[in-house]
Amino acid sequence: MTTFKDLGIAPEVLERLKAQGIVTATPVQEASLPLALQGRDLMVQAQTGTGKTLAFILPILEKIAAGREWHDGGRSEGTGLPPALVVAPTRELALQITVEARKVAGPEMRILSVYGGQDVEAQLHKLKSGCDLVIGTPGRLLDHIRRETLKLGRVKTLVLDEADQMLHMGFLAEVQAIIEATPPSRQTMLFSATLPDAVRHLAGAYTRDAEQISITPAEKIPARNIRQIALECTDRNKYDALKFLINRDNPYLAVVFCRTKRRASKLNEELQLEGFNSAELHGDLSQNKREQVMRAFRDARLQILVATDVAARGLDVEGVTHVFNFDIPQDTDSYIHRIGRTGRASSTRTAA
Repeated sequence: MTTFKDLGIAPEVLERLKAQGIVTATPVQEASLPLALQGRDLMVQAQTGTGKTLAFILPILEKIAAGREWHDGGRSEGTGLPPALVVAPTRELALQITVEARKVAGPEMRILSVYGGQDVEAQLHKLKSGCDLVIGTPGRLLDHIRRETLKLGRVKTLVLDEADQMLHMGFLAEVQAIIEATPPSRQTMLFSATLPDAVRHLAGAYTRDAEQISITPAEKIPARNIRQIALECTDRNKYDALKFLINRDNPYLAVVFCRTKRRASKLNEELQLEGFNSAELHGDLSQNKREQVMRAFRDARLQILVATDVAARGLDVEGVTHVFNFDIPQDTDSYIHRIGRTGRASSTRTAA
């Protein structure tokens, strides 16, 4: 087994990893980190829950820990010129990456998450103060770029996380505008659980001899430690079938996926009327409400999260034992991402 020390991670970062009980690298980290530390462009495909976030966060931190040329991160100028940028498709994923980065970053590193629903003035203040790493969603990042409150002329490392989802959600034009605002000399890394042809084409246009790393099987078989079951029913008795499974399995934490916001809201209302400890999560909720719901779910104060596919990315909650597909996902990739909310870290879980 390869340790992070074997991979050449700086001692101060190793200590922070060790404090969290992280010593051994996962396969995606073992494959990606040496190349990322060399400054290579990467196109990485790996299943959810395999440690992709650390695979791109650690090289960014390593540049600071080693005292490399962009250690100041533009802070002395206070001009919003970050040396590292991570783009994510959803607010939840941007927040999750930010949390993970702060766990292993030193106190000297300024990390800013930028997404819709936040106080813009607070973001402007932090950007003016300078930051080392900006993590954000395409729309809000582009808004700051157009305002000239975020300038990407000093970006040396650009990461697109869950690039396939960004294209699926219609962010192609925004993502291209963000990429084109960064220097051509930057290091570019793409990480995702699936890499369809559209993503590979995008990567080919904006990377230089990118090293392709694939940890998942080519046939896209979901994690083998997830027990998958199918229950045949009509739309009329679908709710009774879901209730039967919940009562039978008594999940510790469960995510129920619906196709639309309205469907998720209605289903949550029905579950609550039956006495289930549930809440809804979808794009119509305010950012503050979404964060409240996620905190309650992470703290296990909620048992059931009824969500649209916005929760299929960035929902990394320890203890999720069951995923229920109340509505069939639109494609295989969406199914993989949905059930990937459970069975993480080699635990055996159930998806229906």
